[in-house]
Amino acid sequence: MRRVLLLLSLILVFVALGAPARPLTARRHERLSAELRARKNARPYERTSVIIRGNPARARRIAARHGLRIVRFLEHEAVLEANGAQIDELSQDDDVDSLSGDVAVRPLMSVSNQASAADQVRIGTTTPAIPGLTGQGVGIALLDSGVSPHQALGARVVANVSFVTGDPSTDDGFGHGTHIAGIMVGDAAASSGVTTAYSGGVAPGAHVVNVRVLGRDGSGVTSDVIAGIDWVVANQATYNIRVINLSLGHMVGESASTDPLCAAVQRAVRAGIVVVASAGNRGKSATNSPILGGVTSPGSSPYAITVAAVNTWGTVVRSDDTITTYSSRGPTRFDLGVKPDVAAPGNKIVSLEASGSYLSQTFPAFHDAGAGTNSYMRLSGTSMAAGVVTGGIALLLEGDPSLTPEQVKILLQGGSSYMNDGGLMAAGAGSVNFWASRRAEVNGLGDLLTSNPVIGGLSTPPSGVTYWDAGTMQSQMNAGSGIRRLSEPELPLVFLNPAQLAWGTLNLLVPQNPVASLPVKQTIWGDVSSWTTGNYVIWGDTILAPTGNYVIWGDSIETTEGNYVIWGDSDADEDNLIIWSPPY
Repeated sequence: MRRVLLLLSLILVFVALGAPARPLTARRHERLSAELRARKNARPYERTSVIIRGNPARARRIAARHGLRIVRFLEHEAVLEANGAQIDELSQDDDVDSLSGDVAVRPLMSVSNQASAADQVRIGTTTPAIPGLTGQGVGIALLDSGVSPHQALGARVVANVSFVTGDPSTDDGFGHGTHIAGIMVGDAAASSGVTTAYSGGVAPGAHVVNVRVLGRDGSGVTSDVIAGIDWVVANQATYNIRVINLSLGHMVGESASTDPLCAAVQRAVRAGIVVVASAGNRGKSATNSPILGGVTSPGSSPYAITVAAVNTWGTVVRSDDTITTYSSRGPTRFDLGVKPDVAAPGNKIVSLEASGSYLSQTFPAFHDAGAGTNSYMRLSGTSMAAGVVTGGIALLLEGDPSLTPEQVKILLQGGSSYMNDGGLMAAGAGSVNFWASRRAEVNGLGDLLTSNPVIGGLSTPPSGVTYWDAGTMQSQMNAGSGIRRLSEPELPLVFLNPAQLAWGTLNLLVPQNPVASLPVKQTIWGDVSSWTTGNYVIWGDTILAPTGNYVIWGDSIETTEGNYVIWGDSDADEDNLIIWSPPY
């Protein structure tokens, strides 16, 4: 009996330490996404676009069996047209594993470079010798509203392609994509004598592949984004594409295991491309009620590096930093996964303006300086924060082109500064510190034990936290089995083989990590932990914020006929609120 127990113990240890860095099985799920079910019930006789998984032969077989028209083929999916009754028939077809709507997606530099320590990475040090970096040679695929010519971009945009149905133009008629491109790779020299608020992109040596997937009004459809991601994977070698930036998203309507957009993200990561996604701007409702569980897709994907927005309050030091009230908090809807992964400056970010675009003409108050192809504007949101992180990743990849997406995430999260007010569900591992990540890249993760990076003249210790979660991390942490402290000898081993870091575990890369001393509820929820008496903040709970407002679960402010909060905030000190009603 003792030998049997010993054998079982060894097996459990092996499973705990050697689990592959991916969920082994998908969660049980309903075949119909919540969004598609709601649309079918509201408009049973109206035809709508439905995404099914499978190759073209399978799609043709299913379409013929039910008498449906195929709208378009994707590489791994197809879009069909069906009314309510036909959707019901499809849901009963054994050849159909899931049905998703082709839903609308939307787009979700002052002190950003200094606040994220990107400026220190670009300079480097001589003692010890850490070369400065600019992201030279690293390709970034920007899936957005297009990129328009701008003096700060020069020749940095090396390829252009449009997947917007019926619109082959790659220019930025909306104005969002150009702004993000400037955050990532813009040249500070262009703004000299025009504005001091723009200090250039995070990785000015990197190049951009402009993949337009959003229309001139900022709206788009999921299938266009999926087609864009699959094109990037097919062309990654041509342009050395190492990172995809997705500063866009839609409300989560199903588990990430069946969400077609999340599936496309997973394919890209498995192809060796790092995928960065904005968390969304659904942190509060139009009535200022806090929202939990508002992270959007594809930020809900456990394979994406999902980014929240930090308000730096115009200072470089981190002592006054807070998570913006509009930044979406976790957990992910349906899966209850811990998201976001990191946070970055995203409030009142000055970057490039696409002159004559929708945003430029409709919101002239956002204009900061300049004219024509050398204009600058100020925008806020997790879209901007995602651009900051994408640029920082380009710096790390120039430093070590062999890094895998898993290793990039370890460096990025491990070097971040944990944010007590937000906890994991609002800020992830914390506010990014690219210099701490860069030092760990050069000197090994053990550098997180001894380094004392400085931001704004103040010591800024790294959090030394990293995790992958598909929905089990909360319960494991509350059960006492979800926190793993790594010893110094283990650090180089797990970096060489991230598969040793089991899913659903909060890995502390520094044994004496201060996060380990926090109560589990505080670690997970941050300031929300004081709003409820339970360790678990359960969907449907009636929770009151300190202001007396009800805490809303999920993205209940969005309906198929309603308005949509794109970015910004109704508080004057956190920038403006933009509300629009794109066609759905």
